[in-house]
Amino acid sequence: MKLLSWNVNGYRAVLKKDFGGFLASARPDVLGLQEVKSALDQLAEKDTAFPGYSRSWNPAERRGYSGVAAFYKKEPLSVRNGFGEPRFDAEGRVIALEYPDFHFLNVYFPNGGQGPERLKYKLEFYEAFLAHVEGLRKGGKAVVFCGDVNTAHKEIDLARPKENVENSGFMPVERAWLDKITAMGWVDTFRAFHPEPGRYTWWDYKTRARERNVGWRIDYFFINREHAGLVKDSFILPEVQGSDHCPIGIELDV
Repeated sequence: MKLLSWNVNGYRAVLKKDFGGFLASARPDVLGLQEVKSALDQLAEKDTAFPGYSRSWNPAERRGYSGVAAFYKKEPLSVRNGFGEPRFDAEGRVIALEYPDFHFLNVYFPNGGQGPERLKYKLEFYEAFLAHVEGLRKGGKAVVFCGDVNTAHKEIDLARPKENVENSGFMPVERAWLDKITAMGWVDTFRAFHPEPGRYTWWDYKTRARERNVGWRIDYFFINREHAGLVKDSFILPEVQGSDHCPIGIELDV
């Protein structure tokens, strides 16, 4: 199965940039979208109807903010919005699909850049989400989670690490969570296949950073180590336009 993830920075915006064409050409089995910034009642039926795909939506309670969605060819056993923590679930940050062989969790992790309270919220989300996926892991299935983690893990994962150590997205306290989960056996699938530098998933619009590839790798696919052998490829699609992020994906042998 081909699984893709993309922070679209506004679903209605990406619709105008040939989202349907991207879906038809990329042909993912499952596509998780983050930061859709819309609810289904704000969209026409045709806006989410694409041949061969069903869709599920998890908007934030606050209009025009956050929100995740999923498009999929094969009906999952179940679809769940959130992970049972009301203060996090209100922001529409998780949509989970269960298939016979694996769990797929599409996640828009919080941004910690709006001050100390939001950084605290982000770190608490990290820990609550980790507890949730560790619970799923005990069930024995493969657990895949993906999305905009809003943190670059190591210096290789952004173009200008030294200048950003004190900025949210590369602060030691944020990166420590990625150290923790990888030590616990959650595999960063892209790095398992691609040890080279210069591979990013987000570029600042204002400075036209994409043209110079001055970016950050803050979008990830993780899988629990017990099932890492199911991943046959992990990739970034920097050529796909339409957002300040580009899509990422894996090929899963199930």
